[in-house]
Amino acid sequence: MGRFGPPGPVEIDQTAAGGIRRRERCPSSVHQVRVERMRSVAPHPQLPPLLRPKTVARFLRHRRPSEPRSPLHYQKNASKYWDSFYRRHHNKFFKDRHYLEKEWDQYFCSGDGHKIVLEVGCGTGNTIFPLMASYPKLYVHACDFSPLAISLVKSHMDFRESQVNAFVCDVAEDVLCDVIPPSSVDVVTLVFMLSAVHPDKMPRILQNIRNALKPNGHVLFRDYAVGDYAQVKLENKDRMICENFYFRGDGTCSFYFTEDFLSNSLLEAGFDIVDISTYQKQIENRSRKVAMDRCWIRAVFSKNSEGGIPPAQTSLVASSL
Repeated sequence: MGRFGPPGPVEIDQTAAGGIRRRERCPSSVHQVRVERMRSVAPHPQLPPLLRPKTVARFLRHRRPSEPRSPLHYQKNASKYWDSFYRRHHNKFFKDRHYLEKEWDQYFCSGDGHKIVLEVGCGTGNTIFPLMASYPKLYVHACDFSPLAISLVKSHMDFRESQVNAFVCDVAEDVLCDVIPPSSVDVVTLVFMLSAVHPDKMPRILQNIRNALKPNGHVLFRDYAVGDYAQVKLENKDRMICENFYFRGDGTCSFYFTEDFLSNSLLEAGFDIVDISTYQKQIENRSRKVAMDRCWIRAVFSKNSEGGIPPAQTSLVASSL
């Protein structure tokens, strides 16, 4: 073996009859023969990496939806899309919501602090675990329609079965009170959850929540508002399913609220509005040199005793329609 690979052809002296010496070159190894055969065959053109069959198959398997199929498609497959979302991001996408104790402290610490909280659309626990750390006397029911999200909650280092009841539930379809007792919850948190469902399903969700609340129990709401930077991007990409409701590139959906829409929905579902406000904050992405207007609605509403629109507030709803 030579220093830089197998030795090349060697010359062999042979003496023919009559004493004539002649030289004959022959391959010195099987390797050389194979190389010569390969050189005699025209090279097969190779496809670029992006067009190779395995790459194309992988792309088709994981491709993202680029256009709306039907108004019901994304809601019928919502659990699948959110499972894919959590499989891709695990618990790294959303930050823990430590701001909740600053905004709504009085709803968690009043009395002796032994409150029962229901987190609807708990995701991977970015709301419940910060709350439990700040208010250790809370007992939390946490539900989500993504089985993978509930699995991630249960695998969290701070999860304790004695303090958290985590379960899979689609509050737009399932009966919430089949899992938790009716009128047993002090506080419901709806944090960037209601926007994930079609507006036609929201009344069912609100009624489901109302049945679980104690009389005069409160719902704490925070979600996207009309005019948010993300809505503008989706609008420019022609991703609208219906008014203010869009699908994202990963198949998940997002609704953008107005105060009028939210107020009317709450009143019709049998809630009293305690507080409702819209906020806007400009965030600058210096690396991309982009200024983003982020908009959200924050609201507090309570369960009224009538189960419908209070007479005094009927005129308010009629005037805003």
